[in-house]
Amino acid sequence: MGGLLFNVTTAALMMLMLNGGLALVGQDTLRGRRIPWAAVGLTAVALAGVITQLCWSGAMDALDSDPARSGWWRTVTATFMQNGGPLGGAWNIATLAVIAALANWFWGAPLTLGLFLASILLPEYIDALFGENGHGTDPRNFAGSSGATYFLAATLSAALLLRTLRTGRRHDRESLKETLLAAAVPALGLAIWFAQSNGHGLVSVYGFALGSAACTLTHRTSARPAPAGEVPHEAA
Repeated sequence: MGGLLFNVTTAALMMLMLNGGLALVGQDTLRGRRIPWAAVGLTAVALAGVITQLCWSGAMDALDSDPARSGWWRTVTATFMQNGGPLGGAWNIATLAVIAALANWFWGAPLTLGLFLASILLPEYIDALFGENGHGTDPRNFAGSSGATYFLAATLSAALLLRTLRTGRRHDRESLKETLLAAAVPALGLAIWFAQSNGHGLVSVYGFALGSAACTLTHRTSARPAPAGEVPHEAA
């Protein structure tokens, strides 16, 4: 029962962030957007990781992030290994593809790749800063792309919240809905972390914080509808 509840709350958090990303980018504009090549690349690497696991029995031992093993590369390579079985692996890759595409359309390819790299490298340093040295906040359990995906997805929720706060339309129904949708992400993230030690929640909080900083530094608070063949970016 505990495992089922864990999966339900983890999926609920992803659905919040997915809907927030769609609201941010504009669901009705998706057909007119360019191919999100950064998302295609990240998904291809994740699929290559699965193929490597299927073809090489020693892949997990060589590439996961088990702290009992040495290897500087493990933090990165472990992200593209999957250890949740066929359904877990399919979920991880599907959510990575969708979230990375939304991020690509909002942040642009270079910043999306930078944020994804941060999602791989930053959590363990933040954990260490707060004395979490036992992989307690790492949802990957030494392998899996879900932690990085949830981190990246949360950056979109942060951007959505900042957009609704800055447009001055906070009292109309649609803006209120978007505000609540975005603000619920760190709230639910912290709740499932404290209640379940669910690391997906904590890395989502990390991503939300970095997304807020990225929006402030880049002055990017909205993504306008994109005609076919055009990459949308709009600064505040």
